[in-house]
Amino acid sequence: MVSPHGIKGEVSVEALRGLPFLLHEHMTVALTPPALRRDRFCTIEKADEVSGLAKFSGIDDLDAAEGVAGCYVLAREDDLDLGLLDRAFDDLVGRPVVDERYGELGTLSEVMETPANDVWVVQGGRYGEVLIPAIEDVIVDLPDTGSISVRIMDGLIDADAPMAKDDPCA
Repeated sequence: MVSPHGIKGEVSVEALRGLPFLLHEHMTVALTPPALRRDRFCTIEKADEVSGLAKFSGIDDLDAAEGVAGCYVLAREDDLDLGLLDRAFDDLVGRPVVDERYGELGTLSEVMETPANDVWVVQGGRYGEVLIPAIEDVIVDLPDTGSISVRIMDGLIDADAPMAKDDPCA
């Protein structure tokens, strides 16, 4: 997701769903949705992972940067370092997942990729297997290490279910 930053056409780019910053200089990307008064495809002139700032060809002033606000940046799969994605998912697996209402749900055991959004498979004692959509409305805090905080939607777990036999709290 893109938002304007400064008067020289720089934009702030936020990676989706806690993914790593994958943009790099000279990469050709598409800005979507397309607009009538700008090219759909552009080249990344500058990309800074630390600040999240990027400069796209053809976006040279604040007005142009405001014109791409809210756009998504799409890149060709061949241009991405997919090893970064694998490492990002590997960093998630094995971490505890805690819900604001239900407490500890278990440990994230798998990240399933679906067309709509990723789904986290959480294995726990009390609620068994819990499938959690990895969307902004659900993920409360995703720190670099430690527990992941979520706010799961009603109906995703049966809060009245008996504890599993292997639950130490049973």
